[in-house]
Amino acid sequence: MRIPLSILDLAPIARGETAGSSIAASVALAQRAEEHGYRRVWYAEHHNMPSIASSATSVLISHVGAHTKTIRLGAGGVMLPNHSPLTIAEQFGTLDAMYPGRIDLGLGRAPGSDQNTMYALRRNPNSADRFPQDVLELQAYLAGESRVPGVDAIPGKGSNVPLYILGSSMFGATLAAALGLPYSFASHFAPQMLEPAVAAYRREFKPSEQLAEPYVIAGVNVVAADTAEAARENYEAVKRNLAIGLFGRGQTLSDDQADQLLAQGAGMHVNSMLTHTAVGTRADVGEYLDRFLKTADADELIVAHQAPTTEARLRSVTLLAEAMEDVHA
Repeated sequence: MRIPLSILDLAPIARGETAGSSIAASVALAQRAEEHGYRRVWYAEHHNMPSIASSATSVLISHVGAHTKTIRLGAGGVMLPNHSPLTIAEQFGTLDAMYPGRIDLGLGRAPGSDQNTMYALRRNPNSADRFPQDVLELQAYLAGESRVPGVDAIPGKGSNVPLYILGSSMFGATLAAALGLPYSFASHFAPQMLEPAVAAYRREFKPSEQLAEPYVIAGVNVVAADTAEAARENYEAVKRNLAIGLFGRGQTLSDDQADQLLAQGAGMHVNSMLTHTAVGTRADVGEYLDRFLKTADADELIVAHQAPTTEARLRSVTLLAEAMEDVHA
């Protein structure tokens, strides 16, 4: 059986590029994914990050939906404590009305940014504490069974947009299990707890109306290219961009300056984040993901195609699809 492959599009704004070119690249990436049989493309909510263009997640999903036909689209994820459950139910209910049967809603509880940005979002610092209750309130709006008397999500009521719990710790795993929801682990950047969290989720899972058996989606990075050398060069560029994004303090840095950051300690952090990364040719990444699938005990893989250019990311999407066909032929 071929494992379902999906994409987490980080909507990167490359050095020297604009948000407009990033959004155009996201459209091209979703179209390429659809062409090659990927199941879904998700976009993550980030704020105040100069290198990421997916802050208005539902707006981006709407735009990509208009330029694709069949592939599922969704959030991976909406940081629910930044919003009221009703607002998100209305947004994703609207998306489902526009693109019936194609919309997913992944939910996380992280701020997606720093303390000042939390203030700018008018987010209460304690709002994450209500995450489980907010998930249930949101789920009820989408099911047409509002927990708030006299208040419905329109659009949204009765849409039953499927929910997914995102996480990188035991909290998300146990919540997803208790609510009987699919669980997506962020192993593409937070690998440490992958195996114990997935094991706990599978062990504690309680069936629900949405899901009869546990379902795990695991994140993994892929840098696929036609030659091993090209893949390695792309990977080095990805590490430089991560170092600049995380430790560059908003500065525009050269490759040499980025290499200095990596050498001075950023490299250890970046390498840890990229623990689960397949780098190489079509055959290389296919073999890596076959092994990773067993490690993660996953039912589906969601891939962040990491490369410094749109062309390289598109090529990586194609090569991985071909690789997985080879592995499961």
